[in-house]
Amino acid sequence: MTIGVALNATAPVGNYVDAVVEQARAAAAAGIRSAWVGQRLDYDAATLATVLGREVPGLHVGTSAIPVFGRHPVLVSSQAQTAQAATHGRFHLGLALGARFIIEKTFGLPFDRPVALLREFLTSLRALLDTGTADFHGDRLTVAPALPVTVPGAQPRIPVLVAAMGPKALQVTGELADGALPYLAAPRVLGEHIVPTLTKAAAEAGRPAPRIVAFVAGTVTAHAEEVQEKALRDMAFYDQVPSYQRVVSLAGARRAGELAVIGDEAAVAAAVRSYFDAGATEVVFTQTDLGGLEDQARTFEVLGSLA
Repeated sequence: MTIGVALNATAPVGNYVDAVVEQARAAAAAGIRSAWVGQRLDYDAATLATVLGREVPGLHVGTSAIPVFGRHPVLVSSQAQTAQAATHGRFHLGLALGARFIIEKTFGLPFDRPVALLREFLTSLRALLDTGTADFHGDRLTVAPALPVTVPGAQPRIPVLVAAMGPKALQVTGELADGALPYLAAPRVLGEHIVPTLTKAAAEAGRPAPRIVAFVAGTVTAHAEEVQEKALRDMAFYDQVPSYQRVVSLAGARRAGELAVIGDEAAVAAAVRSYFDAGATEVVFTQTDLGGLEDQARTFEVLGSLA
């Protein structure tokens, strides 16, 4: 994968899954090679990604990203292996810590020592995926399945990536995962903070160079000022999440929406190149519908031409 899009049906639709499948088909027809879906509280991201991979042959699919709080490595392993078998090797598992206010309010779980939980989750999950079993007994998790956990056909090895951006989370991700899924990390932040920390941690752990899949909000539009205002409103959710506040601040911005890439075809193409120049191995555009469906189609065409 090199260039992808995150999919999300925002207009009123009769069937959400059908609507996202159509988006995936349009993206693939434009030449885009990967489609990612975030985890919310309505649909299940791994299931939806599996459907997309089955319905759109050749398209790589991924989750961006499934929070580790409220989930168990055995169940996530089962989801990932099922998706990998169903898509014949085109599934990419993205995990996240999640936001404190959502985790605590929704699940009634304390957002306690999140990086320690991430370390235990990745350690035990990797054992499940790589060896077909685990015998892990940590402070936060016990992972010792009494029944088989391997899904026939779940090949090749499933890549595990983490939506990590803070130094401690990046350290654990570099040591134990295959790469990171940074979002709202501008090229300068990517090159000066994300890439060096992640790469150093991977090298010290004796792991291959990590994948760095940069998620970038943006769209091609002829109405940049209007769409920019919409981005500030629609992306305000991230202004209240500390991990995002940090990377927004490091970029010299005050609000998440300021970092959206909004402009004509040349501006978007230049922005894509700037992320690769900063060290991204892949670029995924999200919020491509900020200017409406016609602008989204234009954005798909530009991204597909660059893939």
